[in-house]
Amino acid sequence: MMIRKILQKEDPALHKVCHPVTSFDRKLGALLDDLTATLKDAQGLGLAAPQIGILRRVCVVMDEDEQYLELVNPVIVSQEGEQEGFEGCLSLTGMYGIVKRPMKVTVKAQDRHGNPVEYEREGVTARCFCHEIEHLDGHMYYERAGRLFTEAEVDEMLQKAEEEA
Repeated sequence: MMIRKILQKEDPALHKVCHPVTSFDRKLGALLDDLTATLKDAQGLGLAAPQIGILRRVCVVMDEDEQYLELVNPVIVSQEGEQEGFEGCLSLTGMYGIVKRPMKVTVKAQDRHGNPVEYEREGVTARCFCHEIEHLDGHMYYERAGRLFTEAEVDEMLQKAEEEA
């Protein structure tokens, strides 16, 4: 396992559509291990292969039970409800946007061996699934956000909301 450099917003790799995975081999296993190690090191909730410069349809998401879910060739097959909240990205550090996402999603994918897997999640994990799968299509969350906020602005907004509650 290697901790990889996470590419930042201006890198062209983040804006390209990723290729499907067709070989379920040691190289794919190493990529998944590197994604997980890099995600843990960065203390994030999700990381997609293009964020480390690999244009393959692979991502890792930490779910609400703090388990790392490996998704190869993921597709959202159903979604319901709506949630709106702050979202950030390891490829755009220190900035956040308010983004609408489904409250609940079902994702079909493959595991590192090519076996089919399906996950149904709500809340933050559903948001992460959507966010990471968008990376695989060359998109970033700020395309959905009305504007970006700094960490200080977010802290100020949250503090103000607490005072009003």
